[in-house]
Amino acid sequence: MQDALDGNVLPKTILKDAYDAMQLFHDKLVKEGELRGVIGPRDTTILWERHILNSAGVVPFVTEALQHQQVTTGVADLGSGGGFPGIVIASCLRDVPVTLIEPMERRIQWLSEVVDLLELDNVSLLRARAEELVPASIAHPGTPTEQQAVRFGNAEHEHRGASQPPAGYSQRFNVVTCRAVAPMRKLAPLALPLLVPGGQLVALKGRSAPQELAKALPMIKKAKGFRSRVLEAPVGEGLESTHVVIVEKR
Repeated sequence: MQDALDGNVLPKTILKDAYDAMQLFHDKLVKEGELRGVIGPRDTTILWERHILNSAGVVPFVTEALQHQQVTTGVADLGSGGGFPGIVIASCLRDVPVTLIEPMERRIQWLSEVVDLLELDNVSLLRARAEELVPASIAHPGTPTEQQAVRFGNAEHEHRGASQPPAGYSQRFNVVTCRAVAPMRKLAPLALPLLVPGGQLVALKGRSAPQELAKALPMIKKAKGFRSRVLEAPVGEGLESTHVVIVEKR
């Protein structure tokens, strides 16, 4: 079955210079995504709208957040999974360093192949759970002990914190993104400690974003977050908008 937007000018209009890379990504997802467990069986007909263009909806917010930072430390995408939104962000913002953080080895292998295919020299892969990267007093208990850096593409590219044990992980980012990882009350204490002061958590969320945010406010405050808000993120003309939750770090 074909994607509903195959042959439509909308993806190219929205993605601009990133379109060719996203077409390669789309084709790989169609051929291998379901078999390798990175998309569901019903996703092949909605890949453009529900996954790629939905992820691209976060790019303007990431760009704006980066403009307010004096030093660029880049973007971290928590629980990258099949590459949403991290691969899409990296393809749209090729001059911004992007770290894809994913705990599952099979998904890391998938992401590594995608990075090579799309020639994303701005991407690093980090195999770890978010809980491993923040102080135990902030993260949820019961974290694993193994952290593994994964090389990709050009062999000398490796995450700068790769040789450090989880307790010594010190990399902090201008922006942390995620999509369908956890509700905000669980996400806030994992994502906010990974930000530099003044950095922003930009989380793709559904229609329940306002309710999620309301429940998470105590956790956000405890994790030094402030100016929390929900914004509508247009996807494209005639397509359903998505939502982002933005939280700033003190």
